[in-house]
Amino acid sequence: CPVELTWNWDGDPGLPSDSRHFGHLAYEVDDIYATCAHLQANGVTINRPPRDGRMAFVRSPDNISVELLQKGEAKAPAEPWSSMGNTGHW
Repeated sequence: CPVELTWNWDGDPGLPSDSRHFGHLAYEVDDIYATCAHLQANGVTINRPPRDGRMAFVRSPDNISVELLQKGEAKAPAEPWSSMGNTGHW
């Protein structure tokens, strides 16, 4: 699967204290809803749910922000995701 690496070159003094001034990893997934449901069922917090059917964020066990991107077109908004709020920071 494609992997996107990002880096915050100048840092950001507004980032949380647990930030490593590392942007995030991004993975393209075949089904954003199924992926998030699987992760959630296995104890992973969905920090930014895929309300738009396109993008979600989770944190790795070592606190790295991980973006999940729907492959191709965004899915139609669906519950429970479309009304779910953010949890923590992403």
